[in-house]
Amino acid sequence: MNTPRPMHEISSKDHGDRYLAITHEVVNQPPALENYNLYDEDIALQEAVKREGATNAESDLKTFGALTGKATTIDLGFQANNNKPVFNTHDRFGHRIDEVDFHPSYHELMSIAFENGLHSSPWTNPGKGAHVTRAAKYYMHSQVEAAHCCPVTMTFAAIPSIRKQPELATLWESRVLANSYDPRNVPDTEKSSVTIGMAMTEKQGGSDVRANSTMAYPAGNSGPGQAYELIGHKWFVSAPMCDAFLVLAQTSGGLSCFLMPRWRPDGSKNPWQIQRLKNKMGNVANASSEAELRGALAWMIGEEGRGVPTIIEMVAMTRFDCMIGSSAGMRQAVAQASHHCRHRSAFGSRLSDQPLMQNVLADLALENEAALAYTLRIARSLDNQDQEHERLLARLATPVGKYWICKRTPNHAYEAMECIGGSGVMEDCIMPRLFRESPVNAIWEGSGNVQCLDTLRAIHKEPETLEAFFHEASEAKGADRRFDQFLVQLKNDFTDTSGLEYRARNLVDRMALVMQASLLLRNANKTVADAFCASRLQSNGGMNYGNLPSGTDAAAIIKRATPVVG
Repeated sequence: MNTPRPMHEISSKDHGDRYLAITHEVVNQPPALENYNLYDEDIALQEAVKREGATNAESDLKTFGALTGKATTIDLGFQANNNKPVFNTHDRFGHRIDEVDFHPSYHELMSIAFENGLHSSPWTNPGKGAHVTRAAKYYMHSQVEAAHCCPVTMTFAAIPSIRKQPELATLWESRVLANSYDPRNVPDTEKSSVTIGMAMTEKQGGSDVRANSTMAYPAGNSGPGQAYELIGHKWFVSAPMCDAFLVLAQTSGGLSCFLMPRWRPDGSKNPWQIQRLKNKMGNVANASSEAELRGALAWMIGEEGRGVPTIIEMVAMTRFDCMIGSSAGMRQAVAQASHHCRHRSAFGSRLSDQPLMQNVLADLALENEAALAYTLRIARSLDNQDQEHERLLARLATPVGKYWICKRTPNHAYEAMECIGGSGVMEDCIMPRLFRESPVNAIWEGSGNVQCLDTLRAIHKEPETLEAFFHEASEAKGADRRFDQFLVQLKNDFTDTSGLEYRARNLVDRMALVMQASLLLRNANKTVADAFCASRLQSNGGMNYGNLPSGTDAAAIIKRATPVVG
C-alpha cells in the first residue's frame, strides 16, 4: 500500500496541466490608462492653449502633462481617497490642538500643485497667457485628484481680496505666493509659505450670508486693517488646516470681511475650534469642517459693512476654478471611456467601432471640448482685465459658465461610467470617484440658482455686460444657420423683462450654449463645431447623450479625444 504524499510535494506534472492555478488567459481587457502625457494626448487642450495666448508655455505644459500622467502620480489620487483625513481634537497630553491628519499622498499632491505654481503663477508672473497657462495645468492636475485642489484654489483666489488691505498684503502675500508647501501645524510666523481657506456660511443662512450671526468686536481701534475678535460659528470651513481664512462677520457697520489666522501673533492658538469634519459623499480627500469662534483674533479687510463685495473678489476666482475642475472631470471621464472602448471588443467588433457606442462617445467628447473652450476663453479674459470688453465678459460669462459646465458634469460622469460597464462601478477604477465628485462644483461656491441670480444681478447692475456677451457670441455670425437662428431668438427673449427670475435657468442655459457654439465655430475642428450645433442648438439638445444626428463624423471626434496608450 502506497503512503499518500503531502500536498506540497505534488507538482502539476503529476496530473498533466489539469490543476494549474492559472485557469485561463486574460484577454480583451484594456491596459491601464497611465504613464501617458495628459497634454500631448489632449488635442483640444493643445489647440485651446494656443488660441488663447499661452503658446510660450507649451514646453512647461508638456512637462507637467508627463508628470500628471505618471502611474505613480495617478496612484497618489487613489491613496488620498482611500485614506480620509482624521480629526484630532487634543494631543495625548490633553492639549486642544484642532489638528487634521492627512495621508502622505495628500501632502505629495499638494506639494506638486504648489511647487508648480497652481496657486500663484498669474499673480507672480502676470501677462499674456498667465491665467490660461495656470488653468491648463490645473485642468491636468485635477484629473489626477480633485479634492485637494480646494485649498489650492482658495489660496490662489484669496490674493485679490487680501490686496484690498495693503498693510495685510505686505505681511501675507509673499508667503501666500511662495512656490512651496508647508503642512506643519505651527504659527504662520514660522513659515515661509502658507495656505488660505474660507469660512463664509452659517447654519441659519447657507448661501444667504447676509443672515450671518457671527459678531466681530474691535480689539482696539475699529475699521479696515484693525484687529477684531470674532464670536459665533461657521457651518462650512473649507480646508481647516490652512494657515488663515477669509471670514464674514457682523460689525456695527454691517457684514464685513476679515483675515483670521490659525495662530495668534504671540504664538498661542487662536481661539476658534473645529467641531467636526463634514462626512461628505465626494471630495473626501479634502477636509471640510464646522467650527465655533470663541473670540478669534482677525483683521478687517476692505471697508466696514462691505464684506460681500470684498470677499466676492475671492469667490469669483473660486467659481472660475469650479469651471476648470468640472471640465477636467469631463476630460478624465472621456479619456477613460474612449480608452476602454478602443481596447475592448464585444459582439464581434471593437466597442469604439460600433455605431451606437460611437454616438455616445462622440457626444461625451463634444461636451468636454465645449466646456474646455469656454473655460479657457474666460482665462484669456482674466489675463486682459485692463480691457473693458474682457472685464465685462468675465463678469457675466463666469456665473453662466459655472452654472452650465458644473451642472452638466454629473450625467456626463455617469454616461462615461456606463460606457465602461460593470468594471466602471468598481472602486479600483477612477470612475466612481469622478461620479461622486461630479456634483460638488455645481453645489459649492454658489449653487445653480445662485449663479443664475448672479447672472441677472450682473445684467441689472451693468447692462453693458450683456452687450459684451452678445458681442463676443456674435463673432460667429454667418458661420452656421442654426447658430444664427439660436442667437437671434435668445436676444429677442431678453427684450421681454417679465418674469426674468422665473425664466432665469432657461436663459442661462441658452447663454452657455450660444457662447460654446460661437467659440467652437470660430476656433475648433469643423467636425466638432458642426456636431455641436446640430445636437445642442436644435430640438434634441436636451436628450440623453448619444443623440447626435445622422451624418455626424463620430469616428473623427472620438479619434480626436482618445488618448493613444497601449
